[in-house]
Amino acid sequence: MTQLKYNKDFEPNTGQLVTIAPNIARLVAPNTSPFTFTGTNSYFIGNKNLAIIDPGPNDEAHLSALITAIGGRELQAIILTHTHKDHSGLARRLSEKTDAPIWFGGKHRLSRPKRFLEVNLLKNACDWQLEPDRVLLEGDILSFGDIELEVVNTAGHCANHLSFGVVGSPYIFTGDHVMGWNSSLIATPDGSLADYFASLDRLIDLDWEQYLPGHGGEIVKGREYALALKTHREKRNGQILAALKRKYLSANELLEIIYPLHKGRRRFAARLTLKAHLEYLLDRGEIASSISLRGILYDVNF
Repeated sequence: MTQLKYNKDFEPNTGQLVTIAPNIARLVAPNTSPFTFTGTNSYFIGNKNLAIIDPGPNDEAHLSALITAIGGRELQAIILTHTHKDHSGLARRLSEKTDAPIWFGGKHRLSRPKRFLEVNLLKNACDWQLEPDRVLLEGDILSFGDIELEVVNTAGHCANHLSFGVVGSPYIFTGDHVMGWNSSLIATPDGSLADYFASLDRLIDLDWEQYLPGHGGEIVKGREYALALKTHREKRNGQILAALKRKYLSANELLEIIYPLHKGRRRFAARLTLKAHLEYLLDRGEIASSISLRGILYDVNF
């Protein structure tokens, strides 16, 4: 069985353009946090015919670094893996300064409709008003001089998440779908664990092997790592089912069992992740829920 091992050994060289391969370079934004690791990776694609994947957060220093790195070259497109603001926040300003169009997978949208009185806890992190100049679809080929990108639908972290495989190379830009430093945050209704699983399977079946994520360093054995992520999530489902076989439990009680050491912002993320797993298991009919004086309780659905 594939063992999941995170890798946090990464030097971001924040604000400096770092060459990864011919026609591929990385510029890391200065927005380090528990959710963004060392900052958002902005990728430069091509040479004279240039595109940027994920311009990053609305940060003045990063905008200046992007403009400096572009130099006198023509920026043909600003491409987004998805519309969380740490990836898309600078898209409008960079477009205004360069006249480059913004391409991504359609306006930000929820993975499912909100339920009665439900709160989307990621609402403020989402770029709701950003409109694409071109909506990218599965299988589209984007050409920038000698380099071509193939669009791959990797919904899950959010509904409009895309990855971009470099045609004829081992490289694929995976955004927040697959990262080496941590597993992707899935927060319903913004994201969907069922979609996340389906998108992991999609990547595992494709030929691209070296993953370039939205945060952190390159994942050299990407397909093997994606399989380990899937196994990790399936084990988490198993932990929840095992706990519920013993007794009815609320989400808070499950949180104490599954994530006993998580505190502060990590606990907030754990709560969102647990909710996504519970929703996934409910939708599959593996667990049931009921209302009690203790709130919503969960049980294995025999």
